[in-house]
Amino acid sequence: MQHPVLYRLKFLPPLWRKISESAIFPYGSLLVWTIPLLLFNSGESSIMAHDEGLYAWRARQMYDSGDWIAPWGNAHHKTPGFYWLVAAFYKLLGISEFSTRLPNMIFGIFCLLLTYEIGKITLGKKLAWLASAILSVEFLWLQYCRLGTPDVPTIFLILLAIYSFIQAEEHPKYKYILGFMAGCSLSLGFLMRSFMIVLPTVALSPYLIIKHRRHRHLTNPCLYLGLFVGLIPTLVWLWFNWQRYGNDSFAALFGFVVELGSEERQGNNFIFYFWNVPIKAFPWVFLSLLGLFLVIRRPIPNYQLILVGFPVVLFGELSIFSTRLSHYSLPLHPFIALLAAVGLDWLGRVYELEYTKKKRLLQKANIPRILSYASALLGFLSIVAAILVFAWGDRKYSPIGLIVGLSWLILPIIWDMRHRLGCKFLTANYWIAGWLIPCWLALAMVGSLGLLSDYNPNYRTFLHQSAIASILQTHPIHFVNMGGKNAVLLRFYTPTHGQRVETITQLPNPSYAWVYKATPSQLSSRPHRVIGSIQDYKLIQVLPSK
Repeated sequence: MQHPVLYRLKFLPPLWRKISESAIFPYGSLLVWTIPLLLFNSGESSIMAHDEGLYAWRARQMYDSGDWIAPWGNAHHKTPGFYWLVAAFYKLLGISEFSTRLPNMIFGIFCLLLTYEIGKITLGKKLAWLASAILSVEFLWLQYCRLGTPDVPTIFLILLAIYSFIQAEEHPKYKYILGFMAGCSLSLGFLMRSFMIVLPTVALSPYLIIKHRRHRHLTNPCLYLGLFVGLIPTLVWLWFNWQRYGNDSFAALFGFVVELGSEERQGNNFIFYFWNVPIKAFPWVFLSLLGLFLVIRRPIPNYQLILVGFPVVLFGELSIFSTRLSHYSLPLHPFIALLAAVGLDWLGRVYELEYTKKKRLLQKANIPRILSYASALLGFLSIVAAILVFAWGDRKYSPIGLIVGLSWLILPIIWDMRHRLGCKFLTANYWIAGWLIPCWLALAMVGSLGLLSDYNPNYRTFLHQSAIASILQTHPIHFVNMGGKNAVLLRFYTPTHGQRVETITQLPNPSYAWVYKATPSQLSSRPHRVIGSIQDYKLIQVLPSK
């Protein structure tokens, strides 16, 4: 006789089926799934020192000065689209970490919905929903959806261009409007991310060129009109920039690209993305490789060169490009999710083959069994790591390992309940959910502890000290020879800026100043008192000479 609890469980409607097959609320279910991951927070925030800090500081310079062309006083090496976007949010919401990051959160949601729409046309509704759910729990993707950098808005524009091309095929009577949207999106991508938009545009070329006889996108005049209209903001900015700095405006833009293309950073060689992408998108990359194999074996009609051609060409471009950084691979992640959905769906169908009598099919069923028990091993290792961290490390991190470890046991439990206890109602939908839940819980825990929002807690604590905060809020602060990666944090968090000088002797008397790596002999050149210090930086007050 079946256990009464199990008997009742079989009447519970599978959550996966209700969500993924809902014709009414696919967007709503994705928002419910994703928005908490974007908002989970420890209550404390501090910006990332380098890239995010630079974008936040430059946008603040625009906002503070009212100069939306080049408030930094020289020809700039990047187009200003993202600075304008963040500065507009500063105008609406004030200057804060949240207003710096809110644009990316919004565009991250739009990317999720576009991934669903692209997947719906190419793979069907169920796989489209699954792909969007997977994308939201890819670590690097979620991290950059919560950072103030131009990557996610740029990817939104890339996905919008791809969606427009696909829709133009599906609805030829709207091809002129959709072609205009595609061209405009790619041009605005240049405004947002400068010449980096060239890489995904080239990755689209196999689809645009090889399949031209079918879709005729390249002979659509509105595509080129959209390209021109989307370039207008960039051209206007370049014109005003050229009036100030002459040919240096163009030299800075092109010089930065040449520098990136000829400089290998941090020893990241040709194989960098071969190991970095799997780590940053674990475990979905491995499922996407399975999906890639399946899609190559049975091509997707009409859109094979988008689902396969685009990510493969882009991966090759990124590997050849000399500057290799983790976030450069972000445009791959929506396609990793789409292919992972294909792979996971296939495994789900194989999962249910245990009840057939064909020996060949029974052998296939060993694959999800092996993966289920591999998940159990991963869960066990996570629990052991949590215990070790609790005993000898920082105890606040041990709940992450414990919860993640326990959640990775879902897969083997579902497998055993179906195949050992005979709970046939535990269909593939439950097993597939067992892949998503551990990743969701892990990222929720990481976000709740502030690891996705509070990147420099030492600086936040230092700047919030009453003695420091009161001075920053009431006096202009000068900057003496400010260098180092973290200088951008002090610039962003200092409300009123004074002069930038090279030595302490150039400071007004009396005044306050941030000083970088000042030696005792340098400080002794002026009467002063040190109000506070953190790492290589000191906040000093220059005293009147006696």
